[in-house]
Amino acid sequence: MRQPLIVGLGRSGAGLHTRALHTARAGAPRLWKGPVVAVDPRPAAGGPVPDGVVRTRSLTEAAALLTPAATVAHVCTPPDTRPAVLAVLAAAGFRDLIVEKPLATGLADLAAVERLRDAHGLRITVVAHWLAGELARRLRETVASAEHGPLLRVEAVQHKPRFLRSLRPGDGHPTAFDVEMPHALGLVRDLAGPAEVTGAHLTDLRIGAVVRPGMGSARLDLRHTGGVRTRVVSDLAAPVRERSVTLTFARAAVTAHFPLSADDDHAQLVTGRGREVFRDDALAAFLTRTYHRHATLDSGHPSWRAAFDVQADVVRLLVAAKAHCGHGTGEVTRAAG
Repeated sequence: MRQPLIVGLGRSGAGLHTRALHTARAGAPRLWKGPVVAVDPRPAAGGPVPDGVVRTRSLTEAAALLTPAATVAHVCTPPDTRPAVLAVLAAAGFRDLIVEKPLATGLADLAAVERLRDAHGLRITVVAHWLAGELARRLRETVASAEHGPLLRVEAVQHKPRFLRSLRPGDGHPTAFDVEMPHALGLVRDLAGPAEVTGAHLTDLRIGAVVRPGMGSARLDLRHTGGVRTRVVSDLAAPVRERSVTLTFARAAVTAHFPLSADDDHAQLVTGRGREVFRDDALAAFLTRTYHRHATLDSGHPSWRAAFDVQADVVRLLVAAKAHCGHGTGEVTRAAG
């Protein structure tokens, strides 16, 4: 049995991961042993500590409560800190890591993470819970069955208002490409195969005279090797939330609506036969599957490299999109005039 370590008590660590860990263990009591240990040196990080979590102020203090070789470390810090945080964990003897998306925000950071993986034998799993849920399983089944003919197009929509977090200093997300899009890119790559960027667009987040470059909306167009065309759009200034994926086949279209937040884990699938609604706690399913992998597969198993390579490819697509848009620094500025 592994014991969880949460690194970073922001929204992902204090909210999503701790909740999903307990939900997963309710279905598999021997999945992990407690308590959940957390580390975040920031004085005001995350607000109240969730029940069942022991909070520490340093990795040294946390490591004293754990056996690194039997621990799964959940890295929930901002993505631009990825190589530094992984280096500290690796030096402390932690080898099993669940890393929030994206794996890196640039090619240099990605290369640094790959060097750490190879030098320390790290088993890195990037959070890709869309792929682990029931809704994704049904989409894969629909594509594989070819009941509607060949897949022609994919459109993924990820809209949510994200003003306060985007304007907060040290947010750690350089562009709107880095916030929601990694979820969708992992899924569309899984459904339609490898792809290349054919177009991209990025806008600034503007609230009166305040501007956060590159954190408004993003659009990414892909051409997959099998001929499928994909468009992913994400608006972080949208008035409403939406997380949907529409698959257009030769003879029909299928639309999947993913749960919008941790408040309600129901998904919806709309086909020519009507609308299905069902529970789909994808993050709990993802953690259940991942903890089983960490408990049973050694670091030399090829599936670790295969899963890593998919997420590395997602990073490369995002980097290509940013280059297409000529992305700048991403700092909060004041609009002239």
